[in-house]
Amino acid sequence: MDIKPRQLEIMEAAGQLMTESGYAALTTKRLAERMGFSEPALYRHFKNKEEILLTMLHYLAASMEERLTEVTARVSDPSERVEAMFDSHFRFFTQYPHFLMAIFASGVLDQTPALDKGITDLMEVKRRHLLATIKEGQAKGVFTDAFPAELLTTIAMGTFRLHMLRWRMSGRSFDLTKKGRALVKVVVGLIRTK
Repeated sequence: MDIKPRQLEIMEAAGQLMTESGYAALTTKRLAERMGFSEPALYRHFKNKEEILLTMLHYLAASMEERLTEVTARVSDPSERVEAMFDSHFRFFTQYPHFLMAIFASGVLDQTPALDKGITDLMEVKRRHLLATIKEGQAKGVFTDAFPAELLTTIAMGTFRLHMLRWRMSGRSFDLTKKGRALVKVVVGLIRTK
């Protein structure tokens, strides 16, 4: 994904505005003020607020694809890989919490088919990597095959999303990685064969 440095700065500023003051705070006027230039200058980089959010989602999807591919290549044990996949997310969002706001934009901002698709595409990256790992774990006898891999993937992803939502709603008041690792260990323990 080809994102120019100035576009990345604008996306970070947009995420920070949303993080500090909520979704309503993201206006092109406020964003331009935050960046220290005029609204017309902002439009040279993005045509509107929706394009900023879409680009944030595409950036997250590309980052997630890269990180999960690296984890898959590095960690051979399926249960350790599931933990490493989630740990990668915890580290990323701890470092870049403002990107989390784009994920939870669904249903809060004026929803468009493009934003719905951006969020769906992002979830699909994670689902695809996690599903492949769970299927591999089932084939190796590491994970239970009492339930379809698709359902186990949905449970793991839902647990992650709830954890991230709680962290965001608490104002990031707890250690995302520490609590997240404990939660993922429980999920992995539930799907492992004994």
